[in-house]
Amino acid sequence: MSTRLLLIAHAPLAHALRACALHVFPESADDILALDVHPNAPPEDTLAAARILLESGDAEAASTLVLADVFGATPCNVAQRLVDGERSRLVTGVNLPMLLRTVTYLREPLDALVARAIAGGTQGVMQVAAAAPQNQNRRSHHDQDEYHHQQ
Repeated sequence: MSTRLLLIAHAPLAHALRACALHVFPESADDILALDVHPNAPPEDTLAAARILLESGDAEAASTLVLADVFGATPCNVAQRLVDGERSRLVTGVNLPMLLRTVTYLREPLDALVARAIAGGTQGVMQVAAAAPQNQNRRSHHDQDEYHHQQ
């Protein structure tokens, strides 16, 4: 038994994230479902599509983790109506680091997977300094030293 993922986000983010995850984890295609929410789509239609998608998914899955893009937006509001808090959970603010971490640990229990998802999402957001990359010295404006020309 395992957990499956449902990505629900503003179009085309859900399918784009799924494609990125499958680029790294192609064997997880059956475990990752995606639903893009299109502009002006009625929430009831989106909810119905999500339920159909979940029913057509892996019936063997022990649980479902739903990852939504923005708290308070339609995808998240629909997802809140899907999850029961027992066999399914919802995490918002999905990003690629969150998704990759989640897929990496997909076989863990649902509560542990929620913690992994949140950690992956938050640890994947950082400011990158404009300094030289690690283990590399910063170069001057020219590749060659002014006193040692190679020809």
